[in-house]
Amino acid sequence: MLVAAAVCPCPPLLVPQVAAGAAAELEPLRAACDEALAALLAAGPELVVVVGTGPEPEVWTEGGAGSFHRYGVPLAVKLPSGRVEGPELSPSLTVGAWLLERAGATLPTHACAVPADAPVDRMLGLGQGLAGLAERVGLLVMGDGSACRSLKAPGYLDERAEGFDAVIADALGSADVAALAAVDQGLAAELLAEGRAPWQVLAGAAEGAGLTARLGYRDAPYGVGYVVASWS
Repeated sequence: MLVAAAVCPCPPLLVPQVAAGAAAELEPLRAACDEALAALLAAGPELVVVVGTGPEPEVWTEGGAGSFHRYGVPLAVKLPSGRVEGPELSPSLTVGAWLLERAGATLPTHACAVPADAPVDRMLGLGQGLAGLAERVGLLVMGDGSACRSLKAPGYLDERAEGFDAVIADALGSADVAALAAVDQGLAAELLAEGRAPWQVLAGAAEGAGLTARLGYRDAPYGVGYVVASWS
């Protein structure tokens, strides 16, 4: 069953080597992610599953690796356990693997990539399945909010984006499973909120688990909504 979860955004700029001269600007976000990871590991899961978006549904159960070479940085990371053979981790999962390495995690770790347009009911069902993989499961859920919070945002300014991100932050900050399950797939796609599918995996996994939540960060640097939360 699910005993804890850490919810983090997945911009490559979270990695200082990628952010370079702008690294200091995201230090509060980085610190919040570190704190959420520490809380996840302190809950004593026997298995950690990293969930993030990817172009195709994929699962890594025996390790996995990714890199930041596409951003011009000679940095490679891998999941804490198992081999590194097989398909490369998707970008969101690669950031998750980096966070786990940074936290010094050594637990058995799986990874699961879900398409950003995956149906809601399928994500809820996937979450239920992941929660049943072990007696004590922890989820690291990687996903960004809307990318339409400013004129310079990747999706330009959309007046609906701030309200959308507020609903997400409130739901993640209060472990509101029903609110996460009800996030509109179409609106999330229009606002380029790729975290929608991973958040609904969390909603499925947490159904009936009785977890409580703490919000560690909510802001929109660079016009993209970022939320960090801890569930335990």
